[in-house]
Amino acid sequence: MSEAQQQLHAPETDRDNASGLLGDELLSCIGRTSTPRTEIVSRREIRKYSIATGWKKKEYLDGDEAPPLFHLALFWDMVELDKLTPDGVSIDGLLPKFPLEKAMAGGLSIDYFRPIMAGDILVATRTLTNIYEKSGSQGPIIFYEVVMRVETAAGELVLIEKTTRLLR
Repeated sequence: MSEAQQQLHAPETDRDNASGLLGDELLSCIGRTSTPRTEIVSRREIRKYSIATGWKKKEYLDGDEAPPLFHLALFWDMVELDKLTPDGVSIDGLLPKFPLEKAMAGGLSIDYFRPIMAGDILVATRTLTNIYEKSGSQGPIIFYEVVMRVETAAGELVLIEKTTRLLR
């Protein structure tokens, strides 16, 4: 990918690639998409999540409608302890091997299009949408963005989540 193409993938203010950590091979991973993952929403899972997170609305506690952020736990990978990294994180197969490895949260935005309801069959697909670099006060920082699109099995859009992570 040429430098001009790389710049198209980075926000206007994030075009500093001074350290050259982002090579063509790494940038070619932009657009990589996960295998769709299907989960069935149960009343019991909604109730458990509502109690654990302190959501008190009757429809949540009854298990009819899921509270905000329910989808996060629904689509988390269940990983055996010996498959975790030393810091307790599961390895994300969607992501390439980055030259920097100390990860930090960068941001999360979620657009909801309809509530998640008991009995829904949801399909989530994740896409690596951007990789870019900035220079920080302590050296280079790599940013990457992943968009998760959640739809019903019938194709009705439920939500779009965009996660940004930083690597030092």
